[in-house]
Amino acid sequence: MSQKTQQSIMNIAKNPADQLILAVDDDLDNLKLMARTLEHEGYRVEKASSGEEALSRLKNVLPDLILLDINMPGISGIETLKLLRSRDSYVSVLFVSARNATNDIVAGLETGADDYICKPFDPIELLARVRAHLRIKDLTDRLSLANSRLQALVDIDDLTGLFNMRSIFQKLDTEISRARRSNRAVGVVMMDMDNFKLVNDHHDHLFGSFVLSEVGKLIKGNIRGVDFAARYGGDEFMVALSETTPEGALMFAERLRAVIEKYMFAKDGDSMKLTASLGVAVVRPTTQTIDAKTLIRFADHAMYEAKRNGRNCVESYETVASDVRRSS
Repeated sequence: MSQKTQQSIMNIAKNPADQLILAVDDDLDNLKLMARTLEHEGYRVEKASSGEEALSRLKNVLPDLILLDINMPGISGIETLKLLRSRDSYVSVLFVSARNATNDIVAGLETGADDYICKPFDPIELLARVRAHLRIKDLTDRLSLANSRLQALVDIDDLTGLFNMRSIFQKLDTEISRARRSNRAVGVVMMDMDNFKLVNDHHDHLFGSFVLSEVGKLIKGNIRGVDFAARYGGDEFMVALSETTPEGALMFAERLRAVIEKYMFAKDGDSMKLTASLGVAVVRPTTQTIDAKTLIRFADHAMYEAKRNGRNCVESYETVASDVRRSS
């Protein structure tokens, strides 16, 4: 991990003013005491006097920590905690309760609480436990950030900034499943740079890398936010088109072909123009059983047909398949 990445992970805010705590207690005097104690240390505090009010507040805010009383009218603290634990997002919960028997403490912790503080509480102990759990949250957030950065390193091609093939099949299978549920079509465009070998033959390899990097930028600049693209390998690229039509996919492919044809690849006094051959395949998963590899193979067949037809053109798998059927 680079020093810059480590520094950005360490910069996760630990300032109390950046941390929100939700205090829940039907005893208003006790609620005020908890809030005062926490606010004196600089924490931001939201207050709720019932489980119902706490759950309502959570629709609009996501606290870093919750202090929760057990004995409350309406929804008890135990019931409130069970509802909290049924949610996808996890937040640490400390029970603050007058029930101080061992079996009460054990029951509270086994219900899902992260800690248990008995009333009347010592403000110094309360703050120490709060700080301890917020430290754990800081460490968890750092780990989550580090994992997301590592995942990006695994999934993204360094040269083009597009996805690489380590993750693209899973992403495309997910998109096909989504299209099946919504009864929509999904498309794939396969693109290969024409005569790319000449780039390395007539220029240096650094210029070839520059060209591939620029192609990645051109692709990213022409796809929608719901689409995604990958460097398939070498000078071959793939674009997945969500909720498209055969006509829309062909229009996109032709637009991308024209953009590349007009673009001047120029760097450090070296320059050249290039073209690309593209193949398009669009399917509706509700009417055709298909997976990512098969859809990519369809588009790949169309791309090689574009190569055979003189390059710098777009072919559709539907057209290629029809020609094969007519000739058989």
